[in-house]
Amino acid sequence: MIFEPQNLELYATGILTTLGLLLSSLGIGAVLALIFALLLTGPWAPLRWIVGAYTYVIRGTPLLIQVYLIYYGLGQLEWIQARWDDVWPWTHFKEPFFCALLAFSLNTAGYTAEMLAGAIRETSAGEIESAQAYGMSRFQVMRYIVLPSALRRTLPAYSNEVVMMLQSTSLASAVPSMLDVTAAASRVYSDYYLPFEAYIAAAAIYLVASFCLIGIFRLAEKQFLAYLAPRTH
Repeated sequence: MIFEPQNLELYATGILTTLGLLLSSLGIGAVLALIFALLLTGPWAPLRWIVGAYTYVIRGTPLLIQVYLIYYGLGQLEWIQARWDDVWPWTHFKEPFFCALLAFSLNTAGYTAEMLAGAIRETSAGEIESAQAYGMSRFQVMRYIVLPSALRRTLPAYSNEVVMMLQSTSLASAVPSMLDVTAAASRVYSDYYLPFEAYIAAAAIYLVASFCLIGIFRLAEKQFLAYLAPRTH
């Protein structure tokens, strides 16, 4: 049943939607996370408090609730619906993919920002002092010394975040008209009343995708974190 052409096409569409949602949210989230991490470790106390409160709320509430708040909350406000057709950016709130993308991007940004901020704080004082002794400004120290080191050291934790985000994309099926892998499995189940076959196929897709992502990050860690590996004599 799974290998019938119409069902394979359904799962293929779900895979494209899932990967598109994952990669887009990771890209947007990475940019936001970098900005938030710099604010969390910066000298401006009010901005630290604001971003800290944001990451606290994001990490303290379920992703599904965040999706609902954006799609069924913001997306259904009369003030926004009145501007759906002609006022940017409210025109995008009538698109289910945009609402899911916004929720996932804000969520991963909150988690990644705290990871990166922690890595920035843990940068060796000797590295910073050496850069300052060399005559680098605060901006140059952050750009050439602290950030490259922090980004490399964040890789192991970030790989877990990426895999978790892949699995969390299954929550996008809660948004109507979103045909991701889980929604494709649900549609096959509703058509054939075969839950095990439909959802086992979806689980296999997520498993293969997770395996590929883990492999990519393992290669990246070998490339960028080789200097941290214990030396063998």
